[in-house]
Amino acid sequence: MCGRYHIDEEMEEEIRRMVKVLESRLKVTGSGDIYPSMKAPVLLKNQGEGLKAASMTWGFPGRDKKQLLINARAETALIRPTFSQAVTHRRCVIPARWFYEWNPEKEKAEFSRKDGSVLYMAGFYDIFQEIPRFMILTTQANPSVQPVHHRMPLILERGEVEDWICEDSSAEKFLKKVPESLECRQQYSQQKLPFL
Repeated sequence: MCGRYHIDEEMEEEIRRMVKVLESRLKVTGSGDIYPSMKAPVLLKNQGEGLKAASMTWGFPGRDKKQLLINARAETALIRPTFSQAVTHRRCVIPARWFYEWNPEKEKAEFSRKDGSVLYMAGFYDIFQEIPRFMILTTQANPSVQPVHHRMPLILERGEVEDWICEDSSAEKFLKKVPESLECRQQYSQQKLPFL
């Protein structure tokens, strides 16, 4: 499950190269962690052709007004009534420098591309009470994430972003994708001594 990720100013230039239209309100200002319910940059289909960037709020409202749905399983997103229409017609990509996962001991690990380039997390969006909101799709963890957590965001390669967003016929194929191996960084980890 992805419950926090990081963006930085250097990503803005990468986003600009990928999209034809940028919302005037969209500005990646500063570096920082993105938490559920915060606004963040998202790539989506432009009305004409290509991609555009917009600012959206992370999380769909749940049945309980206090609950926020932030992730959906890629394996079941197309058959879940809550998500199927959005996954079918309103796919997006959430750029990040890295994302975090926590192990069972509550130790935080940071996952990024080995070359430090932008991560493109597959997602979808919808409008709730005139507020555009997105969710991140998750999948089974690959071997690089598995030691920390059993789930991870569905990561796309840069060349797959436009097809995921614009090509309806490709969506199901991407939902089965196994993400590339990532680099893991942890500040601290619990040591287990053999005699304990």
